[in-house]
Amino acid sequence: MPQTLGIVASHFTYSTYLAVASSSSPYIFVYPWSSGFGAKFSNPTTLPNSQSSNVAWLPAGSAIATANNSSPYVNAYSWSPSGFGTKYSDPATLPSNRARVVNFSPDNANIVVGRQGSFNPDAYAWSSSGFGTKYASASPEPGGTNDGTIWSPSGADIATGASFSPYILVYPWSSSGFGTKYADPSPAVVGAVSTIMWSPSGADIAFNNFGTGSPTDVRINVHAWSSGFGTKYADPSPVPYGGNNSVRFSPSGADIAISHGVSPYISVYPWSSGFGTKYSNPVGATGLNVAGSNDWSPSGTDIVFYGKNSSPYIFGYPWSSGFGTKYSDPATIPTGASSVRFSKQ
Repeated sequence: MPQTLGIVASHFTYSTYLAVASSSSPYIFVYPWSSGFGAKFSNPTTLPNSQSSNVAWLPAGSAIATANNSSPYVNAYSWSPSGFGTKYSDPATLPSNRARVVNFSPDNANIVVGRQGSFNPDAYAWSSSGFGTKYASASPEPGGTNDGTIWSPSGADIATGASFSPYILVYPWSSSGFGTKYADPSPAVVGAVSTIMWSPSGADIAFNNFGTGSPTDVRINVHAWSSGFGTKYADPSPVPYGGNNSVRFSPSGADIAISHGVSPYISVYPWSSGFGTKYSNPVGATGLNVAGSNDWSPSGTDIVFYGKNSSPYIFGYPWSSGFGTKYSDPATIPTGASSVRFSKQ
């Protein structure tokens, strides 16, 4: 069931939450969000038992899930304005290896887990009772680790990254599960794909990849999408070099943010049938030498990203045609960070 929106705390009403997957206990941090970080919610009664690599919200807002390093590899909890509820029972058929990514389908009816070195993502039906039956595996299966596994905005397609060629695979999705794989993109992708994101309209698909290993490889690809890959858009200028770690379109589709491994570590460009001129870099993101996952608030008026190497690990800014003044750090700093995700109310 969808949650009732809003909690009252310190005279503010919150209807949006920011989740941070963490590399250290308690492995998941959640903050109310209203023009900055609110007071951290209490930890779930049953903690994930290992590093959380990724976190996802049910679009309806009534559940939250983490992808983890140790069995059962995926942990899901009910969620309400009071915070974490009871942990759902583990899926009857567990993922067989470390989970790298978890996502819910747009219609709230399914959940998918991408795994380390395991060839196939695990997709399950989802209901208010939690995990349902596991769908049959995709065919042909991706080669190696599944990163970035995600549904299109309409839920009609599902994409997954892979560590072996062709590195990105997209399948139609229906109530029966995975359909016949779409043709591979052209030009061929070079290197493992780490994150995938469709534009809000579903007309474009973007993904980060690791290239040949050279620090000057172009590691961001965006293609038109219409029941398959269309023409690749021209690369952005300047190129966001380094190990590109996350790509996210803003909720309006007017901007695209790319986290990467070389200064300035996060690059944001206007988007309108291609990359525009890069916005100025944010001020105050100190202690970075790699930026990881980024996300936009549902209104598109805030952007958050994490830095992998030192406290405070997470950086939030107002957004209005560029970065504003950095928000104060949360009162309770995450113990490391692996992924950031806003709820979508």
